[in-house]
Parts: sequence; C-alpha cells; structure tokens
Amino acid sequence: MAKAKATQAASSGGKAAKKKKWSKGKVKDKAQHAVAVDKPLFDRIMKEVPTFRFISQSILIERLKVNGSLARVAIRHLEKEGQIKRIVHHSQQLIYTRATASD
Repeated sequence: MAKAKATQAASSGGKAAKKKKWSKGKVKDKAQHAVAVDKPLFDRIMKEVPTFRFISQSILIERLKVNGSLARVAIRHLEKEGQIKRIVHHSQQLIYTRATASD
C-alpha cells in the first residue's frame, strides 16, 4: 500500500517533473535605413561626416540611418575628395578621421 502511494506521488508530477519554460527572447525591430541617396541626404553626408572625429561604416549607419553599402560608398567618396583621412584599413572595418588643416 505504501509502495503504491509512493509511486503514485512520483508519477503525479511534483516540482521535479515540471518542464522548464524558456523565454522567447527579445526581438529587435528591423531598421528602416535609406538604401538610396537623395539630394538632402547627400548634402547632409558632405556637411556632417567630415566634422566627425571617428568615422567608420558603423558610425554612419547609426547616425545617418543609411545601409552599409551606402556608408562604404560615402566613406570612399569623402576620402577621394580629401575631406577625411584613413587611420586603419582592415578587411572588415575601415576607420577614418577628419582631415585637419595641417594635413
């Protein structure tokens, strides 16, 4: 009798038998960044970016709300114009700074 009660209690599901409920996790909203350059955005890039102390693809994406390919093109354009100066040219990360008057 006692044996039957023990097996029944074990199979009825106490604390140990409950399954762990996993959290769903947080979902990041998809960013609505610009994928084409229009005149106001181009003017903003040409005016603001050369004043940044630290310029990288990530910074342009975050501050100007453009996608990665536009950020890379903008950086290349500004470097060609001589408005920014290269610090590090790594395969994954390009780091630039503003061109100072002494350069």
